[in-house]
Amino acid sequence: MNFTQSYRLPFFAVALCASVLLVSCKNSRGTLDYGKTVTIGKEALSDKIKGGWAGQTIGCTYGGPTEFKYKGGIIHDSAPLVWYDNYAYETFIEDPGLYDDVYMDITFAEVMARVGIDAPADSFALAFANADYKLWHANQAARYNILNGIMPPQSGHWRSNPHADDIDFQIEADFIGTICPAMSNTSLEFCNRTGHIFNYGDGWYGGVYLSIMYSLAFVTDDIPLIVNEALKAIPAGTKYRAVIEDVIALHRRNPNDWKYCWFEIEKKYGYEKGCPEGVFNGFNIDAALNSAYVVIGLLYGEGDFERTMDIATRCGQDSDCNPASAAGILGVAFGYEAIPDKWKPAIERVEKLNFPYTNTSLETMYELNMKLLYDVVLREGGKIAPDGGITVTLQEPQTAQYEQSFEGIKPTERRVLKKKFSNELSLNFTGSAIVVMGQVTQTCTNNENYAAVLEAWIDGKKVEEFKMPYDYIKRKYDIFYKYDLDDTAHTLVLKVKNPHTSYVIEAKELVVYGNETNINTNPSKL
Repeated sequence: MNFTQSYRLPFFAVALCASVLLVSCKNSRGTLDYGKTVTIGKEALSDKIKGGWAGQTIGCTYGGPTEFKYKGGIIHDSAPLVWYDNYAYETFIEDPGLYDDVYMDITFAEVMARVGIDAPADSFALAFANADYKLWHANQAARYNILNGIMPPQSGHWRSNPHADDIDFQIEADFIGTICPAMSNTSLEFCNRTGHIFNYGDGWYGGVYLSIMYSLAFVTDDIPLIVNEALKAIPAGTKYRAVIEDVIALHRRNPNDWKYCWFEIEKKYGYEKGCPEGVFNGFNIDAALNSAYVVIGLLYGEGDFERTMDIATRCGQDSDCNPASAAGILGVAFGYEAIPDKWKPAIERVEKLNFPYTNTSLETMYELNMKLLYDVVLREGGKIAPDGGITVTLQEPQTAQYEQSFEGIKPTERRVLKKKFSNELSLNFTGSAIVVMGQVTQTCTNNENYAAVLEAWIDGKKVEEFKMPYDYIKRKYDIFYKYDLDDTAHTLVLKVKNPHTSYVIEAKELVVYGNETNINTNPSKL
């Protein structure tokens, strides 16, 4: 089904009756009239908010079964992607951890509702760090940092968080865009306050870019325009900008074959530098690459809800989060009423259910989103009409500050360890940085709330003492990491200060980095 048939006509039908834009923000040249006021009626505003949250939930559910099952490969057209009316309900019950990108959004929105939209970074950090839901990668590494006294922005910096470039903020910045209609720079301000809790560099830019696409989706349904204008916020010379620019260029070159675009992006960028699990491996949770899959879905989907979501899913890797972002942006651009009826029964059956690990349902989130949006509009000098509509000034995206993670180093070795120790482990390596992956493992049933205390010694000098809780929620995501060493031979010794007969430290693998020369900070375009 083509673009006009499947999505856009229903949107225009809604727009006519709901007064989406009482003042046009798009001029005849196909650009946006920045600096002018935009008015959005209450009915249309509600429809867009609902569309964004419902779209995100649909996309996350749709791509859930294939998450990280296709690493460096496309999900073939012949592989069916399942959907049925009870699907979201069953997923809520059976696989609650799938919705980490939604319940993290909700946590931050709840902080704003409680403390105010100007809540400090520490309020957000402590709320999610002390929540009882499961987290992974940059989120979990940041949670551990915060619980152990390393607060933002250091909690998300790459020297304190080996997962700083991971996808985490990209999938948790939706709530920012949905409370900042037309206000890209206000969105950037919120990103600066919250995103560095768990990410830095390209990992942070993922949230900046996605949130601004949401902001712009309130005022235009021109998807290529949204994709291009939001990119103004990403500094030149960053890998993130280079990746998205290449997707845009490849789409212009061949607008009918998304697999061509995917293959060219994979050839050039399908490698991990930061996340140790992905180094020299097919696994890739890098924000820049996964954002590329979101944009591939948006551009090649041409506004068709199902096709956009399907393409973003079939790109592989984080195949639940990427369609969630793409579908959420479309949901805001076109509104909930324009989402094809095929997808609505599943959402209607969970709208009143609290998201896993929260006290907030979709219906509650629609209302909370509107309240926070009104607070932001008034703070930014906008107006709220008696009927609940808003008038705001359309902000042109400003360029965010330049920052890049893991500058000056590159991975040189990945080594399988498979070593369990309860007292001491010695490892030799040659390089300027090291990450040791692993966990605390229970050797026999014990209900004691054990936290190993380790010392790290490099070349005979103690460099750190840290805890490793057995508790999965409070766990240290990687055993040990250290950057900024001399690029030479080293000996790392890990010593357990409080050994326990029921627990061991399981060192699974390590990744070594060396200094990189002739760094190319402005990758060539395709």
